[in-house]
Amino acid sequence: MQPTKLIPTDHGARSLLMHSKYVRSCLVLLTIALLAIPFQADAEVEWQIENTLKTGQTPLDVAVPPNGQWIFVLTADGTILIYSNKGKLEDTIQVGPHIDQIRVGPGNEQIYATSRQNQTVEIIALDFVRKINVEGSPFKGRMDAPVIVTVFSDFQ
Repeated sequence: MQPTKLIPTDHGARSLLMHSKYVRSCLVLLTIALLAIPFQADAEVEWQIENTLKTGQTPLDVAVPPNGQWIFVLTADGTILIYSNKGKLEDTIQVGPHIDQIRVGPGNEQIYATSRQNQTVEIIALDFVRKINVEGSPFKGRMDAPVIVTVFSDFQ
């Protein structure tokens, strides 16, 4: 009969290895538990009213072009009020009470006015006319002659 060989064991290493696996398992379970709980971020929005447009009529819809230069307000009586981005009423367009929604077209040169009642879309071309003060400037011809400046917005 052969004597049994005893292999020395390092109980400290085995214990450390088992402890390491236990800690790793606990960390994985803790991570899963934290991911399962929905986080609630306490967010706060600070806001203030910058301006109030006094339309004098019931507004139905508002459209603002991407450049933010104009504010178009459709009212219940079928008027589109055109405000500058500073809130000054610049002009009005009468479209009729059948119009119930407006959108600004590409290039800010059109307004699409829809009527659910008539099942139509009216495309309104916009051409903004600006007054230029030429008082005191040199001139040729009559002093009250009209001056026309043309802007080619599609020029490349």
